[in-house]
Amino acid sequence: MLSVKKLNQFYGGSHILRDIDLDVHPGKVTAILGRNGVGKTTLLKCLMGLLPIASGSITFDERDITNAPSHKRARAGIGFVPQGREIFPRLTVNENLLIGMAGCSTGKTVPKRIFDMFPVLGQMLSRRGGDLSGGQQQQLAIGRALAAKPKLLILDEPTEGIQPSIIKDIEGVIRNLAAGGEMAILLVEQYYDFARSLADSYLIVERGEIIMRGEGANMEKDGVQKVLSV
Repeated sequence: MLSVKKLNQFYGGSHILRDIDLDVHPGKVTAILGRNGVGKTTLLKCLMGLLPIASGSITFDERDITNAPSHKRARAGIGFVPQGREIFPRLTVNENLLIGMAGCSTGKTVPKRIFDMFPVLGQMLSRRGGDLSGGQQQQLAIGRALAAKPKLLILDEPTEGIQPSIIKDIEGVIRNLAAGGEMAILLVEQYYDFARSLADSYLIVERGEIIMRGEGANMEKDGVQKVLSV
């Protein structure tokens, strides 16, 4: 679904991402792990076209999107849940969800499956996004991305600042989406247990480079948690 080859990115004279190679497959969760400041969010912004890349290629659904603007990547079927959620606080839950569908050509009614996944959103349609709890805002951000029916869902640290009960709900949603077999999921996460429970494959980023990769089922055997704590 997504293939990245030899991606490099710079901030001024600093080499931020170095020869990044990764593949994300339908029906699979690919987890990217690493400490703060190693380039994970920068990588996702490059994938979404929010930052330019210096070299390399990005292919999505067999189409070269290396130089495509962000809105075309979204319309092609990439959903993005940014770190910090970035919902519209003064708009209602329903309005936030409808904005997620702005590029869709089919209908302007929020799909029922969004409320099946996140029942609280259906109960708070008229409430402003800024009045929701952090966990509810995260559910709204994910629901907004899913409203456009993406082929690839990219999540940047969805557990950050979220209470454990909602983390379990989000974990279940991601697992079910992957189990459907049609959607590919790219997950950036620092919470090791959450990533381990979901990952079909993992990558560890350090100083802008992928230093380790493997199967999700082997994360404990591979000593991933120890690598992350060093």
